[in-house]
This record gives sequence, C-alpha cells and structure tokens, in this order.
Amino acid sequence: MDDQHADRIELQDVMLKYAAGIDEQHEQLLRSCFAEDLIAPGFRSRAIVGVDAWIAYLRKELAPFSSTQHMLGPVLATLDGDTAQARTDLQAMHVFKEPEGKILLLWGTYNTGLVRREGRWLIARHELAIKKSITR
Repeated sequence: MDDQHADRIELQDVMLKYAAGIDEQHEQLLRSCFAEDLIAPGFRSRAIVGVDAWIAYLRKELAPFSSTQHMLGPVLATLDGDTAQARTDLQAMHVFKEPEGKILLLWGTYNTGLVRREGRWLIARHELAIKKSITR
C-alpha cells in the first residue's frame, strides 16, 4: 500500500471517529480527533478556537438530544505533504429529549482541514455547510 493510500484511510478514520464521538457523546474520543489549535468557523457568529472551546460547544449543543446518528459519505481528500483538505457529505438525525419524538434531520457537508502531527492526522479546521434541515 502506498503512503497516500494509507493517509486516505487514516483521514477517513478521523472523520468516522468524530461522528462516533458525537453519537456516543464520548468526549475523549472527540478530543482525539482534533488539534489543540483547532479553528471551527461557521458554528457560531465567531469562529470557535481551540479544542477545549470546541468540546464545550459540542457538549452544550448535544444536551437537548437523547440520541444522534451522523452518517458520513466517503471522504474526498486532497493531500499535500502533512496537510489535507477533506470534503465529507453528512446526513444526521437528532432525537430531542423534549418533546419526546421530535426529530431534527440535517443534510450538509463538512469542509475540513487536517494536519499530520507526530504521525497522526488531526482536524485543524472544521466547518459545516448545511444544505437543508427539517424539524418534525
């Protein structure tokens, strides 16, 4: 297997770990996906800077939901040495705690910048472009 092929598998694994970390509300797993100096524009009026701020943001945003499921499409990655840009399509279902049975469905694309540090790929820039959301 060539290095670029191995890198593409690792990039996909980072995105899949991110989705699993959200759905399991597993902060340690989530934290392992991100660089300490993460920048996440577009989730608030100002970019979220730093992995600690990002984890706090996710904790607050996930609080209203009893469960979530984030389904990711294949990761379309462009590699350049120790950096990569990834585009990942997303479909997500969020089940509200109250009122019981209320659901938020979301379609979008993650646009993610990754860096290789100490032999591991980490998310350094993360943005969600929402295409459509429906609450029922």
